[in-house]
Amino acid sequence: MLVQDRSTPRPPKSHLRTPPSLPTDRFSQPKNLDFSTWVSENFCKIVAITLLVATVAALFFLRNVGDTAALICFESRSRELEKITYPQINWNSIPSIIDKSSPYASFRSERWIVASVSSYPTDSLRNLLKIKGWQVLAVGNSKTPSDWNLKGAIFLSLEQQANLGFRIVDHLPYDSYVRKSVGYLFAIQHGAKKIFDADDRGNVIDGELGKHFDLELVGEGARQQTILQYSHENPNRTVVNPYIHFGQRSVWPRGLPLENVGEVGHEEFYTEIYGGKQFIQQGISNGLPDVDSVFYFTRKSGLEAFDIRFDEHAPKVALPQGMMVPLNSFNTIFHSSAFWAMMLPVSVSTMASDVLRGYWGQRLLWEIGGFVVVYPPTVHRYDRIEAYPFSEEKDLHVNVGRLIKFLVSWRSVKHRLFEKILELSYLMAEEGFWTEKDLKFTADWLQDLLAVGYQQPRLMSLELDRPRPTIGHGDRKEFIPQKLPSVHLGVEEIGTVNYEIGNLIQWRKNYGNVVLIMFCSGSVERTALEWRLLYGRIFKAVVILSEQSNADLAVEQGQLEQVYKYLPKIFNRFTSAEGFLFLQDNTILNYWNLLQADKTKLWITDKISKSWTTVSTNGDNSEWFSKQADMVKKVVSTMPVHFQVSYKESSPEEQSLTICSSEVFYVPRRFVGDFVELVSLVDNLEIHHKVAIPMFFIAMDSPRNFDSVLSTMIYGTEASSSNSSSFYSAQVAAVHPWAVSGEPDFIKLIRIMATGDPLLMELV
Repeated sequence: MLVQDRSTPRPPKSHLRTPPSLPTDRFSQPKNLDFSTWVSENFCKIVAITLLVATVAALFFLRNVGDTAALICFESRSRELEKITYPQINWNSIPSIIDKSSPYASFRSERWIVASVSSYPTDSLRNLLKIKGWQVLAVGNSKTPSDWNLKGAIFLSLEQQANLGFRIVDHLPYDSYVRKSVGYLFAIQHGAKKIFDADDRGNVIDGELGKHFDLELVGEGARQQTILQYSHENPNRTVVNPYIHFGQRSVWPRGLPLENVGEVGHEEFYTEIYGGKQFIQQGISNGLPDVDSVFYFTRKSGLEAFDIRFDEHAPKVALPQGMMVPLNSFNTIFHSSAFWAMMLPVSVSTMASDVLRGYWGQRLLWEIGGFVVVYPPTVHRYDRIEAYPFSEEKDLHVNVGRLIKFLVSWRSVKHRLFEKILELSYLMAEEGFWTEKDLKFTADWLQDLLAVGYQQPRLMSLELDRPRPTIGHGDRKEFIPQKLPSVHLGVEEIGTVNYEIGNLIQWRKNYGNVVLIMFCSGSVERTALEWRLLYGRIFKAVVILSEQSNADLAVEQGQLEQVYKYLPKIFNRFTSAEGFLFLQDNTILNYWNLLQADKTKLWITDKISKSWTTVSTNGDNSEWFSKQADMVKKVVSTMPVHFQVSYKESSPEEQSLTICSSEVFYVPRRFVGDFVELVSLVDNLEIHHKVAIPMFFIAMDSPRNFDSVLSTMIYGTEASSSNSSSFYSAQVAAVHPWAVSGEPDFIKLIRIMATGDPLLMELV
């Protein structure tokens, strides 16, 4: 057997000595090594090797033939991996979490004040301790001094937070105030029925929360009175600025979409609602209210601290279903029915976290029949004159308007509140309002709520999809807000402000359904928000195009040479707009001088010789003009008869070409279809913007029918302007050229435009 396991020996050579014969009974005879015998003996091995080779060949063949199918399969699998996973939760088997680690395991209180602390105790925090019947809970982070201590307050250090057993701790950043979410759970675990969301820089006015808020919603302690409510008459109105109601129409809260800043008129009328379900109560702050960095940087006079005052006698006001208001995390009371709405998102910036929470929570509040009420000044916050991080608010300014529209239109068929909360959080992650991290955070937050003994509220039917009841004359309640002085703006408001506000309302009414399309040739990072602040007060929307897109600032990509090709997509986006005004950023629009213009006619600078010219295509240095003229002829030859006839009646001679700088022009709704059709005729031809626009205009209508509103426009050269006050005039329709490359230029422009619109001084 040992011999058989070895390799077969080579046959002996003839000159070697023949080995002695061996006994036949111990060893087999030498094997015959011819081919047929070898095949016979190794047949099984040959078959196995053949099958192996065939398999490899088949796989190689299939791989080459099926590359496309394999790629599709791989891409499909990649998409599955990229898709956000919907959390699976067994709601009926969530174990309880009992406080066993903190010294306060047996402590219970129904009223809690929760604040985040990053430094040693402030005087404002000490004053919160003096409010009777409320327990102060201070939540630390990585910036909090290790020896932090305040007698009478419960302090949760990072180590103590980690030992509480809450799932959400794994999602929280170490250095952020959003760790307050741990504090909320701790308070609920220890008997909370009401939580005052506060910070350590505000003093409660009169040192009593019950004087300002509604602490009891049912029972003998509840205030049995009706509450003013914003009118639901306009279904398209989804967000309001509550500061106007309390006397400060030129101030707006952090989280208000910038396009709504210009809505400064007071309410025509209110309705009323019975109290009892104002589960979220937002207080106004005197001193430094909750404002964003745009307001803070553009309205401050040097190093002077803000000290803004609101009307303390104005009635509280409620928000109906379908309408929202910005909420914050430093002056808000949550009743137990809305404790689930206290979760602070972790994947967005800190300046956006509580605002997103507020809109998300308000929408879900409607599912249980609850609503938000805004109250007169409840705290006074002191301005520390410190930098407001605009970079922390970028996602806020860009996304908040879209978020509100998304939330108002959202519907769910889930049967329990927490299931709806999880579904909405999932969809918000899919839409990019926050990330999958917040979806997982939501899942753990809801489980932690149940684990500490929280009972989710029952659902109630929504009224959003029902026909809204007609508001009768007897249901209309009037309240005219005070117009409190705003010396913080650098100009004290006086009696003439009523006239100025009236002008703004008139302009807004006239152009509130016109879309402004701006092309910015400069750095949009320095000017986009400023242009929106300036013109967004007047027009329905401000769409900004630039050679480089910027998603953070909602700036879209476009090339000036053929910018007209991008306009049809914008037209389709605003199907209800009555017109579209195009404007380059090197031209200033004096909108107060456009009120007499006919918004059903075309506007362009055909009456300005420096802008609208006819050039010859003959002679030297006319190659570019000749090529443009040839392309124009090609397009004209394909025009429908009505366009051709109109064009040829007003077109220049055969060997000439109409050029218009086209820095500003207006297309009314009735010509939008014609404009889109003419753009389609150009197709891939590279006709320049300055050539295409005049061609379109004289094809759409005769120049004698154009409105002449732009004929007063000041039209100079780059050298003649130099952004000088002598070049600008408030009595004309527009001024060209004017350069704005950053905030200093914008401030200079605003101050000079204030001649025609004095309220603009409130922007600088």
